Amino acid sequence: MSPPTDGSDVYAAASKNQNVPSPRPAPFPSHIHLPGLRPGLDREHAATTHPSPPHRTTFPRARGRFPSPRAADLPSLSPCKPRPRPPATMVLTVAATAADTAEPLNSTFFATRYVRDQLPRYRMPENSIPKEAAYQIISDELMLDGNPRLNLASFVTTWMEPEVGKLIMDSVNKNYVDMDEYPVTTELQNRCVNMIAHLFNAPIKEEETAIGVATVGSSEAIMLAGLAFKRKWANKRKEEGKPYDKPNIVTGANVQVCWEKFARYFEVELKEVKLTEGYYVMDPLKAVEMVDENTICVAAILGSTLTGEYEDVKLLNDLLVEKNKKTGFNVPIHVDAASGGFIAPFLHPELEWDFRLPLVKSINVSGHKYGLVYPGVGWVIWRSKDDLPEELIFHINYLGTDQPTFTLNFSKGASQIIAQYYQLIRLGFEGYKHIMENCQANATALREGLEATGRFDILSKEDGVPLVAIRLKDSSKFSVFDISENLRRFGWIVPAYTMPADAEHVAVLRVVIREDFNRSLSQRLLADINRVVQELDAHAVHAIKMTTAIATQTGEGAEDGAVTKKSVLDIEKEFAEACKDLVKNKKTGPC
Repeated sequence: MSPPTDGSDVYAAASKNQNVPSPRPAPFPSHIHLPGLRPGLDREHAATTHPSPPHRTTFPRARGRFPSPRAADLPSLSPCKPRPRPPATMVLTVAATAADTAEPLNSTFFATRYVRDQLPRYRMPENSIPKEAAYQIISDELMLDGNPRLNLASFVTTWMEPEVGKLIMDSVNKNYVDMDEYPVTTELQNRCVNMIAHLFNAPIKEEETAIGVATVGSSEAIMLAGLAFKRKWANKRKEEGKPYDKPNIVTGANVQVCWEKFARYFEVELKEVKLTEGYYVMDPLKAVEMVDENTICVAAILGSTLTGEYEDVKLLNDLLVEKNKKTGFNVPIHVDAASGGFIAPFLHPELEWDFRLPLVKSINVSGHKYGLVYPGVGWVIWRSKDDLPEELIFHINYLGTDQPTFTLNFSKGASQIIAQYYQLIRLGFEGYKHIMENCQANATALREGLEATGRFDILSKEDGVPLVAIRLKDSSKFSVFDISENLRRFGWIVPAYTMPADAEHVAVLRVVIREDFNRSLSQRLLADINRVVQELDAHAVHAIKMTTAIATQTGEGAEDGAVTKKSVLDIEKEFAEACKDLVKNKKTGPC
């Protein structure tokens, strides 16, 4: 086998023991530029003075073939004798390889061994792998996740502008707790606290500083607010010489699970107002009846997770004021505005739910929900400094200066706080109002479309969080759980769930409308729901026909001629329920 003479490749001997003369370096291809090389220099000289390492082969690419140097690219040379060819012998082309590995550097990831190797799942691997392989492996596995934009179960923001994405990446390595090292970030957090406090009508003057703090979400915010209520109640009980070992908090059964966590973690009795069919929020009358001398606060929800409905905070305030006067209690109110805190001020500014009510002492809101920031960031605002006991605030100085801190965790990223400030100044009141109006309009369109099918009852309210909660009028053939499961075929993640006590028999399908859910997606979802319902209808009819035919052929039935054999649909439902029970009973760790 004779190598070509155009210098397009470099040949190496198949074995080091072979005594094969090395060929003369080929003229350097014209399309490759070396630093410091003038265009007029002899490229043959360049190839001689800048040779490739002996173990590498250079493959200049030109549309899939090895290019030959063009005559016009070569310098004028005096006539010379042709170069002698090396003896014909068996040679191999040596591909460039990474150090200490057998993987060709000119291979794609899918040509490497990492595609076929099973990586450890529960123990750290012994050896390192290239960064490209690690990225591709994780990226490929993440493809099995759902599409966040089509996750209509979540209230959490799934889209932000590219500019804020740059700010997030620029500050992703900042630890917010290092206030002395990052004073501007601390200042941005304080600005956010003051803006949100004024949005919630906190009784502070323009030059005063609001009392509040950024958290990793509303769950931490609620923990902090609950701790403040508990400590203030306990301090008063101690001063009066009364026992303080049995605190309780009054909420509706529709509260988010973080309230149950607070009660369990901090040993507070959770007194829940049960729901009734048709009324899926806390009844203020029943809530006030449950208040006693050990009640640290009553928690009202501005935007129920179940139906998006606002609870009547003003009525609760008025009733509680009267009870406090009669009993001598001093029971305050906390408003969980995780979802509605960034909606009500823009769509319903006349609604009194915030610090305009005298018993409202603290409010939490999720920045990563309708605050329009990626997770996770939340905020808790107190009415005044008197509502946050001083003994709960820690002071540290080992980071450079005296720094007050009141959080459940210590280190946390600063990027989401910066993103919140971006949204507040980027959108302003006008921008937030327009976005919330769009969300509400798209929710209304979807609600009307579902109502027009005649198959659903609408449980959500128009004045509330922009979501649509529905239940089937006829659940004899299939349930909302069947609809939810089948919608996943089209990419939609729509949750189905049952109501809390005492309305557990009501099963609901809920669609949360966020900023990035436009009218086209709304219409497509409506069409897919209709398609799923029609398919389930047809499947149910087919199952009934099959059952009747089988029962007729086998002669099975009761004495009165009624068919007693289970239908295919019944068998499928029983099997589905058994699977659900199996998953429910399988303990894999805390959620």
